[in-house]
Amino acid sequence: MKTNKAFTKRIKITKNGKIIARKPGQNHFNAKEGRSTQMDGRRSQALTLTPKVKQLYIGTASKSKN
Repeated sequence: MKTNKAFTKRIKITKNGKIIARKPGQNHFNAKEGRSTQMDGRRSQALTLTPKVKQLYIGTASKSKN
């Protein structure tokens, strides 16, 4: 199965296999938000995906290293 390239460009897979991505909905229109809300949107968060979804969207990149 092919890897979903649009999805893989938005994530980072760490050395231990964790999937890290930015929080959604924080790209623009933040001028009226409080400073703490703005900074919270810049933090990354770990995604928890089932192995089936990992295989569907990421393909071979999600296989763990044993």
